Amino acid sequence: MTETCPKCGLPKDICVCKSIAREGQKIEVSLSERSFGKKMTVIKGLDDKEVDISDLETKLKSKLACGGTAKDGVIELQGDHTRRIEDVLVDLGFEEESIEVQS
Repeated sequence: MTETCPKCGLPKDICVCKSIAREGQKIEVSLSERSFGKKMTVIKGLDDKEVDISDLETKLKSKLACGGTAKDGVIELQGDHTRRIEDVLVDLGFEEESIEVQS
């Protein structure tokens, strides 16, 4: 007998909770400057109760080949990734309309 998801009640192998949670996010991507003129891409607006922020941060760092951190519901990536971040987030299951990139 297969296990069922406690949220949606569907079997875990066809559970849709993660995809629904990703569709409902309003993500803001901005660029900030740290000490010594270093650029940092900042991703805000993720609900840490619905999306595993540390897992998403690990995937983003791997796909963008950079360092970074996740804290307080915010992901900070080293470097300017504003050109590629939208495509990477869409590949990871987020809706393109919910991603706002500020240059």
